[in-house]
Amino acid sequence: MGLLTPDYIFKDVTRITPAFLRRHGIRGLVLDVDNTLTEHGSHELRPQVAAWLVLMRENGIHMMIASNNVEQRVAPFAQKIGLDYISFCCKPSPYGLMAARRKWGLPRSRMALVGDQIFTDAWAGALYGIRVLLVRPMARDPKPSVRLKRRLEKPFLLRYYKNGGKLL
Repeated sequence: MGLLTPDYIFKDVTRITPAFLRRHGIRGLVLDVDNTLTEHGSHELRPQVAAWLVLMRENGIHMMIASNNVEQRVAPFAQKIGLDYISFCCKPSPYGLMAARRKWGLPRSRMALVGDQIFTDAWAGALYGIRVLLVRPMARDPKPSVRLKRRLEKPFLLRYYKNGGKLL
C-alpha cells in the first residue's frame, strides 16, 4: 500500500492466527516488544499472549524479537519467554530483520514484522520488503515522543482503511 502503510492491522497480537499465516505463506515473525507483546517496560505477559506464543511454536512459526530498546530491557524479557532477540536494532533500519532472515534461512516472502508503530516497525518492514502486521498498542504510551508519533501516524492509518483495509 505504501512505505508507511501496514499490510494488515490487528486488534492485538493474539488475532494473528496460524491459519492467517498459512494463507499468506508466512513462516517467520519478527516481533516488537513494547506495546506489542507486553505493556511498555513490563516483563510480564498477559495470559492470552503467553498462550499465543505457545500456539505459534506448536505451529512451527519461527519467532525472534527485534526491539529498538536497550539490551538491559530486551534481554531479560526475551530470555523469560524463550526467544532469540536483537536489541537496539535501530528500526526503521532493517538490521534486525536481516539477522532473523539469516538465522532462519527464509526468503523475505515467508517473513513478517509484527509491531505497533508506523515510523519504526511498519517502515522497517517496508524497507526490507517483508509484510507488516501492525497491532494496536496494548496501552497508552508513557513517553511524550511516542504519543506525538501516534498523532503523526493517523494519516497513514486512514490511508490503510480508505484503501479497503480492515481491523482484523
